[in-house]
Amino acid sequence: MKRVIFIFVMLLGTYPVINGLAQSVVIPDTLMLAVVPDSAAINDLIPPDTVKQAEGKMNQLGSPNLARVVSAPKIIWAVVIGIVSWFILNFLVRLVGAIGERNPKRRITVKRLIPIIRIVGWTFVIYLIIVGVFQPPIETIIAFFASVGVAIGFASQDLLKNIFGGLVILFDRPFQVGDKIEVGNYYGEVLEIGLRSTRIVTPDDSVVTVPNSEMMNQSISNANSGESNCQVVAEFFLPPSTDTFRTRAIATEAAQVSRFIYLNKPIVAVFFHETNNNRTYIKMRLKAYVSDIRDEFVFKSDMTELVLRELIKEGIIHDGW
Repeated sequence: MKRVIFIFVMLLGTYPVINGLAQSVVIPDTLMLAVVPDSAAINDLIPPDTVKQAEGKMNQLGSPNLARVVSAPKIIWAVVIGIVSWFILNFLVRLVGAIGERNPKRRITVKRLIPIIRIVGWTFVIYLIIVGVFQPPIETIIAFFASVGVAIGFASQDLLKNIFGGLVILFDRPFQVGDKIEVGNYYGEVLEIGLRSTRIVTPDDSVVTVPNSEMMNQSISNANSGESNCQVVAEFFLPPSTDTFRTRAIATEAAQVSRFIYLNKPIVAVFFHETNNNRTYIKMRLKAYVSDIRDEFVFKSDMTELVLRELIKEGIIHDGW
């Protein structure tokens, strides 16, 4: 069919020559001239190479050959590249995590690279598979992504919300990997910030996965905001007659003995007079900073034991209280 169309086009362009080679039949009653082309003469006038080139251009104007774009060897190469890339990226992520664990002061800074490595790595892998392996025409790529975008837009609205939330978290940075945050009913250290969800490990060593869309719609409390230290608060309940000045000095000195304390920030003790169930007491909140956020609860327990021991030793807290 394409050959016939091409010959028809060439026929129009070579009409003066064809007209001399044509056979003419005159119909007396209608004054109509019927032109019947001599196909043998036309084939002699048009070189075969010209015909092949024209047919090749017409094939390019048609739809691309799917078998050339997607073939069994290309699919195998794409799978191999995907598997190898998965192992390489996981190795890099574990390597970066191990480097961060060996350097407590730079642990949080190093772990910030993990989500960037994942996003940049998989983006490069997808680009390599599409452009380097399948090599589809640019028109096919545009049409494919347009169709996929429309389909995803209708079928995966929640997924798109989570992905958008993940991008906002990465660029707005309300928290980062390694931060201690409280969101909803969960408190813990941020393990991973993905495009779909954020993973948090709680103090009881449970991993909680929170969709990024929920992270964007809730208030988030950040305990350390990118620093390796964070504030720890221990509460003590004392008799109403307690000497707060003396108690503050004893508690501050006792907290400084802990091997987990971060001494570059101040130790603060505040007192509150409270009544509960017809019982009056003084509540002391002792605030100090732990040098490594991973030791938050160990430091809180150690500080509580040290302070209680000194308060009992000084007679501020007695057995009857």
